[in-house]
Amino acid sequence: MALLERESALAALAEYAAQARQGQGRLVFVNGEAGVGKSTLVEQLTQDLPDARFVWGACDGLFTPRPLGPLLDIAEQLGGPLSDLCRARVERHELFTALLRQISEPNQLHLVVIEDAHWADESTVDLIRFLGRRIHSAAVLLVVTYRDDELPARAPLRAALGELASSGATRRIGLAPLTERAVRTLAEGSGLDPAELYRVRGGNPFYVTEVIRSGTGSVPESARDAVLSRAARLSGEAWKALEIMALVGLRTDSRLLKAVAGCPPDIVDELLASGLVVDDVAWLRYRHEIARMAVASTIPAHRRATIHADILAALLEQGSDDDAQLAFHAEGADDAPAARHHATRAAQQAAAMFSHHEAAAQYARALRFAADADPATVASLHEGHAAQLSLIDFWQDAAAEYERALALWRAIGDRRREGETLRLLARAMWRLCRGAEAVALAEAAVRVLEPLGHSRELAWAYANLAGQYMSDGRYAEAIEYAQRAQEVARAVGATEVLSEALNTEGCCRSALGEPWTDRLTEALRVAHGHPASAARAYTNLNGLLFDERRFAEAERYFLDGVRYCDDHDIPTYASCLRGNQAMMLDRTGRWHEAEALCVELLDQVVSPENRLFPLLTLGLIRARRGQDGAAGALDEAMSLAEGIGGMRLVVAHLARAEVHWLSGELTAAQRALDAAGAKSDLVSAWTRGEIAAWRQRIARSTTGVDPSMASGAFGGPDVIAGPYRMILDGAGHQAAQAFLEMGCPYDAALALFDTDEEEAMRRALSILMDLGATATARLLRQRMRRLGMRSIPAGARAATRAHPAGLTPREREVLDLICAGHTNAEIARRLFLSVKTVDHHVSAVLAKLGAPTRRDAAARARELGLATRTTVLESAVGRAPASTRSASRGRTG
Repeated sequence: MALLERESALAALAEYAAQARQGQGRLVFVNGEAGVGKSTLVEQLTQDLPDARFVWGACDGLFTPRPLGPLLDIAEQLGGPLSDLCRARVERHELFTALLRQISEPNQLHLVVIEDAHWADESTVDLIRFLGRRIHSAAVLLVVTYRDDELPARAPLRAALGELASSGATRRIGLAPLTERAVRTLAEGSGLDPAELYRVRGGNPFYVTEVIRSGTGSVPESARDAVLSRAARLSGEAWKALEIMALVGLRTDSRLLKAVAGCPPDIVDELLASGLVVDDVAWLRYRHEIARMAVASTIPAHRRATIHADILAALLEQGSDDDAQLAFHAEGADDAPAARHHATRAAQQAAAMFSHHEAAAQYARALRFAADADPATVASLHEGHAAQLSLIDFWQDAAAEYERALALWRAIGDRRREGETLRLLARAMWRLCRGAEAVALAEAAVRVLEPLGHSRELAWAYANLAGQYMSDGRYAEAIEYAQRAQEVARAVGATEVLSEALNTEGCCRSALGEPWTDRLTEALRVAHGHPASAARAYTNLNGLLFDERRFAEAERYFLDGVRYCDDHDIPTYASCLRGNQAMMLDRTGRWHEAEALCVELLDQVVSPENRLFPLLTLGLIRARRGQDGAAGALDEAMSLAEGIGGMRLVVAHLARAEVHWLSGELTAAQRALDAAGAKSDLVSAWTRGEIAAWRQRIARSTTGVDPSMASGAFGGPDVIAGPYRMILDGAGHQAAQAFLEMGCPYDAALALFDTDEEEAMRRALSILMDLGATATARLLRQRMRRLGMRSIPAGARAATRAHPAGLTPREREVLDLICAGHTNAEIARRLFLSVKTVDHHVSAVLAKLGAPTRRDAAARARELGLATRTTVLESAVGRAPASTRSASRGRTG
């Protein structure tokens, strides 16, 4: 059938292919609903590029896949070193590098296609990231298709789409359903009512073509009915083959089909003639996943188990080593020993490839078939499952699995494994903000393991107890146990534990005001080969440098750390780093980006500890702006902080004090500051300085309180960071200048607020209006009036107030690009933002303009005369908006 209404998509792909031929590689994401024609578009592209070397891989949604399935497909087609390395099962980075090397050969355009990436495992998504960042100078056109209507919020691909949006090599093509006119063209001569055909499925190409090919003369209600109508004409043997293929997956090896169904050539010919199945070299595959699902839905349960058993036997007979596929068919056949065996092996293989979601799913499958296994095997499965759940930030489920394992180890009497599981459970409890329980479990682990002598487990127990004491603010004890852990770790050669212990000691010394960087950098160095420990080192280096306002250095560890965490599929620490980044954006006055990042994190992050700082940041920004939602965010944050205690509780009390101050609740603000001050020995000189400055600020607002009392509890100048000491000494101008030089405008405004000098307070008001801090600005105006000042600016700052729709500068930039016809991905690339952040900005723009769609927003902008800047932006060759040019100051992950 004719390929209609895809001319622009094919033209774009042809343009990208031409660019790739010139050594400007392109990564093209092709998205659309199921059946919209993504695969058909790719097939047409391969015909349009006959001289390109075409290799293809697909993700299968039928079962939990073997990691890097598409890469293995591609390796089989390419052969050579990549194929050899796949058989040798080397580390995935070697596989990624080998693939890039083979498809980058000079004077040859490579068309690499990965289909159905909405089902991709983490390792495949990491492969897409890897190639997307490196093909910009190679003759490679990488096309990745996915269903945008079936992409869960936590799908690995979703994060990658945002990260790769800013890459100069990335392009996106969205496919829409056919128009009624196109449906009418396709239906000509079929005897079908085009209007009815269009009404039922809204122009979905697969549905339309299936109905026409079925030749029923009527319009069924679903694509399934159309597929089954065609399949019903097949012979019994052909139908049996279709059923087997439906349970194997999207593709079936011809040898496997023959082994299971005894399929002679004439039956294969019948399948191909039906149009439901296509020939793909040594494979047969369904023309579309919808067709496979339609056939699979008709297979009764009792026959399904028999077919799975036959497939499993044939795969084993043929020597298959795909444990993920074997586990799937063993489960379908209800073969418990085989399901447990192959699922456990598949889990271990997935974990080794950093595909932790797949590993967790395989451990869960193994546990479903563990009823007849011995207790030690079951305990190990629970532990393995918990470890993978922890790496994907499902800490509540991980804790439950560790508790099950602990009970079994105790029943068996295995003290070493009991101690190790106590340690792991303590870590999970800390992530759940259950600090007291975490400390008790960590201490119990040491008591169990110490009598057993030096071991890797004891080193871990010491390191873990050090971490728990650090979190609880018991720094001297933490350093003692961290040093014990280092001693044992060196003795037993446990470099991962050594990294963790050095990390903890460095953090403690930072809190005590002692030199710390050498220990953290050493922790990162020795963590080589241990992804979780390296990720923690990146996170704490970033956090401590941020706490000392060393933003440029912190930014480097943020960017490197997020890339490392994403490459190694460690979302727990990636979330930590992004939470740190949100605080940095808040501190440096980039509140729109900070708010969008916090919302994104809170949409995705499950573990309580990783929610704490995004909640605090979001609550503070909304409170300063006088927006709704501040109280709820801060209440949840305070509840979590009370559970975990230590430094986090001090920071939460400090945030609560500011919000009370903004609301005029000075007594409550003072109580919150007292609570923070009572534990000020747990925090850095910078945080102690903030507490002291807020005490003075609130004291000035409270009749009869002596401001000089503000710093009395903190001692000499060595324990208060410089700018805050200036505030306490009455040098607000100097403090403000210091904050501005650091890039901290809100802190500068507060320093000027405290001066009671008209010029300084007017400058503070200007800064606050620039930030949109309406609640803080309101308090400043009140104070200025009490001091007798006149002609005080009111309302939004001039730039926002002058905008007819009240858009912020960032929203104006986004509107300009909407009017120019850019997609969210293109806007993200232009402004160096994530796609998710742009999504939030676009929603805000549409809401302020009262526009239901982007097209309506553009029309409304033209009505109001707001689109004139677009012409300037689009015609300024080689010139980007100011926000793009300045983006090197820091980007969100």
